[in-house]
Amino acid sequence: MTMVPSRSSKLGPAARPVAVPIDFDVSSDVKAEGVVELPIHVWWSEPRRTFDLVSERDRRRLYELVLTEGDEADVRFYVRFETLKDSWPQLFLPRHVRSAWESKYPELSASH
Repeated sequence: MTMVPSRSSKLGPAARPVAVPIDFDVSSDVKAEGVVELPIHVWWSEPRRTFDLVSERDRRRLYELVLTEGDEADVRFYVRFETLKDSWPQLFLPRHVRSAWESKYPELSASH
């Protein structure tokens, strides 16, 4: 039996665009606070979709999900750049997501 790869090198998570706003965290952006529920297009895999942004653990997990699966509107609403910088070294992100963010915001890689 011959095994046929189900994905080419041009498909899969790394092929999806990563939403990295250029003018991120501008004062006119409305930001999420408190306990929030992620939309189904960002997090669909487990029954718990609510996260408490006051909790460091919840906030880091939410940032990981939004940076990996969210669109630009999601990033603008859920992520605060200063908090992202502080959390950056602890975030578990796919290589292509980390690289996309660090290429636009080099100060993130300096925070390692």
